Amino acid sequence: MVRGVSADADESGQSLVLDVTDGDCLPGQVLRVHGLHSVVRMGDGRDWTCATRGLLKTLGTELRHVVVAGDLVMVKQTGPTEGVIQRVEPRRGCLSRSSRNRRHLIAANIQQCLIVTSCAEPGLKPNLIDRFLVTAEKSGVQPLIVFNKIDLIDAAEVQTTAGDFAQLGYPVFFASATKNWGIAALQACLHDRRTVVVGQSGVGKSSLLNAIEPGLGLRVREVSRDNQKGRHTTTAANLIPLRQGGYVLDTPGIRQLQMWDLVPAEAGLWFRELRPWADRCRFPNCSHTHEQDCAVKSAVADGRISLRRYDSYCQMFAGDLL
Repeated sequence: MVRGVSADADESGQSLVLDVTDGDCLPGQVLRVHGLHSVVRMGDGRDWTCATRGLLKTLGTELRHVVVAGDLVMVKQTGPTEGVIQRVEPRRGCLSRSSRNRRHLIAANIQQCLIVTSCAEPGLKPNLIDRFLVTAEKSGVQPLIVFNKIDLIDAAEVQTTAGDFAQLGYPVFFASATKNWGIAALQACLHDRRTVVVGQSGVGKSSLLNAIEPGLGLRVREVSRDNQKGRHTTTAANLIPLRQGGYVLDTPGIRQLQMWDLVPAEAGLWFRELRPWADRCRFPNCSHTHEQDCAVKSAVADGRISLRRYDSYCQMFAGDLL
C-alpha cells in the first residue's frame, strides 16, 4: 500500500505531492523532541536520533511544533541509529492548550490523563483541576486525579474537594511520593495504558513517576520557599516506557491553563453535573449565569451542584485565566 507524502517543486514554486512507499520507512514512536531532532523508539526497541523532513515543517498547521512526544511516525534510515521522520501518522487522544494564540499539543495518542495536584507546597488549586478535566473531556481522554503530598496535611482538609470529583465519577487517588503512599494503586491504573501526566509546577509529578518506576531517576527540585511556587524540572515532554507495560508522558508543569479551541458558550457541555439540568432551563441557549428560570442555578442553590464547581464554570464562561 502506498501512503504518505514527499515533495518536489514545480515551475510555479508550489510543492508537488509525491508518494512514499511504506517499504522505504520503518515505524517508530517519538519519545521526546530536542530542538531540531527527536528521539524515536523503533520497533526493535532501539532509540534513534531523527531529524524532521523539511516538507513537514513547511506544511500549514495550527500547531507550534510539527512533531510531538507520543507521535507515531514513519522513519527513513540514514545511519545505524539515525533517520529522518518522513510522516506523522494520524493522531488520536490529543491533549492541547493555547500558547501565544497557537495550539500547543501537550500529548498525542494517549488513553488517559493523570492530573496531579498537591495538597500543600504549592497549595491546592481546584479550578486548575477543573480546566484539565474539561480539556480531557473535550479530547475524549479518561481523566484521573491524584492528590499528592497528602502526608503534609490532615487528609480531612481535602475530603470535600476530593469528594466533589469522586461523586462525578472521576477516579481519585491520594498519594505521597516521599512516603510511598498510594503508589501501588497508581501503578495498577497505569498498567498497559498510555497516560499523560499533567499538573502545576511543583506538585511532584516527577517524584511520583520516580516512585512508580523505581530507577527512573527524573530530576526533582524543592518548591520555592519565598512564593510557594513550583520550579520547572521537566523542560520538555518525555515519553517513558514502563517495565510493567504501557507508558507515561511526563510534561512540564504549568501555572495557568488557557484551553485551546474552547468556545466559552460551550463550556457547560464539559461539566458533567451541568448537563442533566441544562435541558430543563427555560431558554435553550441559557448560559446558566444570569437568566431567569435557569435549572442549573436552581440546582446550585439546592446543593445538587457544587457551588465551587459552578463558580469555576462561570470563570471559564467569562474567559478568565487562572
